[in-house]
Amino acid sequence: MTASRSVDVLVVGGGPAGLAAAARLAAAGAGRVEVLEREAAAGGVPRHCAHGGFGTWTRPLTGPRYALLLTEAADRAGAAIRTGVTALDWGTAGPVLTAVGPAGAETIEARAVVLATGARERPRAARLVPGSRSAGVYTTGELQQAVHLFGQHIGTRAVVVGAERVSYAAADTVRTAGAEVVALVTEHPRAQTGGVRAHAARLGQRIPLLTDTTVTELLGHGRLSGVRVRHRDGRTAVLACDTVVFTGDFVPDHECARRGGLTLDPGTRGPAVDGSLRTSRPGVFAAGNVLHAVEPAATAAREGARAAAAVLGFLAAGPARPAPAVPLAVEPPLRWIAPNRLTSAARPEHYLLRTEVPLSRTVLYVRQDGRLLHRERLGPCTALPHRTLTLTARWHDRADPEGGEVRVSVD
Repeated sequence: MTASRSVDVLVVGGGPAGLAAAARLAAAGAGRVEVLEREAAAGGVPRHCAHGGFGTWTRPLTGPRYALLLTEAADRAGAAIRTGVTALDWGTAGPVLTAVGPAGAETIEARAVVLATGARERPRAARLVPGSRSAGVYTTGELQQAVHLFGQHIGTRAVVVGAERVSYAAADTVRTAGAEVVALVTEHPRAQTGGVRAHAARLGQRIPLLTDTTVTELLGHGRLSGVRVRHRDGRTAVLACDTVVFTGDFVPDHECARRGGLTLDPGTRGPAVDGSLRTSRPGVFAAGNVLHAVEPAATAAREGARAAAAVLGFLAAGPARPAPAVPLAVEPPLRWIAPNRLTSAARPEHYLLRTEVPLSRTVLYVRQDGRLLHRERLGPCTALPHRTLTLTARWHDRADPEGGEVRVSVD
């Protein structure tokens, strides 16, 4: 028998965005605020990121410490954090979700829902890399959990696929586990992050960086014995290794949003939201990397707090007819923009963008129906595919709320 109950705000996902939202909502007196987290502990991805770089410049933290502080803050504010509980589906009307956990199935009705389900890395199968199903194949998250949460032995020689910040974090984890990093392999012409030498120095070794190179096959039966790579000029080679880590290539974990019938943005592949992080479904908000894979934990936490502010306004005002929203899109080589819907009453702090290719001396143009709304020159540094660009929101009020799609392009 399925149990039924009600809460004021239901937060789906106990990572930085969900915990920050829950802490602010509970502290502001939003009523019963409940967080559903499918993992055994709250904290999200930082929980198994043993490296530093979390928190603030004045208070640098490791991932586990940062996750613990967020969890304690939400708990101290009065939010109920329920772990080992998975949201399965939605009801036919209103913010109602079905979930399953240690106590069995249940139906939870809420006045408002915050989706903070985060992002996931595409595994080897989704990247269409052929080969046998050998042991020793990981994504970054699987690697970090195996090493930092379960203390597992991963092998002796590893190839890391990717050359962005998370790739170097994976290389760091490989070294922590006592294995050698054979090479970082990227299909791009350069590393997708700055400070390559600094990263290598911190790891205590010179790591070969193979650019313009693609992993085409995994070799070995039972246990990985190597990977076949192809260079852009057509040459092939075999790198002997017993471990391979596929890094980057994040996508929003949007299954819950999709099952709820929320409009998804074609660029981000996450829920489409306006400046207040409202989705297309009344009473449902979204925050964090379910909106844009993938941004730092601090960005996700800030968005969680911003979503909480919007939820508080929604609860105070009561149900209202949704304001018309104008789609906001980008043109190649830009990849996505978030938020990606314009409403007259919801102006964001700024917009986040990503590019598909490196860009230098970039100028962004914002147009609607052929009319130039804004022109903005970015900084002198080269924009890289795995670095976030920001666009001011000063032009927001110049857009016609009843006009056509607003598009952002580069010079």
